[in-house]
Amino acid sequence: MSPNDYRPQLIVLVEDDAHRQIVNVFCLDLNVAIDRIHLLQEARGWVNVKDEFKEKYIQKLRQNVNKHILLIIDRDVYQNREIHVRECIPEDIKNRVFILVFNPNPETLKDNKKDIQKSFKNIGKALAKACSERENGLWEHPVLIDNKPELERMIISVKPFLFTN
Repeated sequence: MSPNDYRPQLIVLVEDDAHRQIVNVFCLDLNVAIDRIHLLQEARGWVNVKDEFKEKYIQKLRQNVNKHILLIIDRDVYQNREIHVRECIPEDIKNRVFILVFNPNPETLKDNKKDIQKSFKNIGKALAKACSERENGLWEHPVLIDNKPELERMIISVKPFLFTN
């Protein structure tokens, strides 16, 4: 579903299918205004996320102040990926661009047996619940904890139009 361009919206550009699955389930949470999220096809690599953002979405964000974008990438073993992506964000739209990084990747969450054998579906549900109920929950996991400042910045921006409660 493509959101109405005249209403605030969050575009989500993901690196791979694991991220897409998590975001899909996140969007199904009853407290999420699904008509305000535009989940794009996976970019198939963090470099493609960066390039697609630069080539397609910088201009779209400049043309429409209602648009926000979330870029989701894996750190894998490369600590500087997020820095490379951040360097592409122009100052005039920085407040509407967010980057979440899985460290090293979402599969690590899924495979961690002490985290109740999470599927990507369960991960998406847990993250949505934590956001809508103002809890830390799974966001405190070592794979995601580095995102806390970015998550807080994003919540201030998108929560008013993205969550119905």
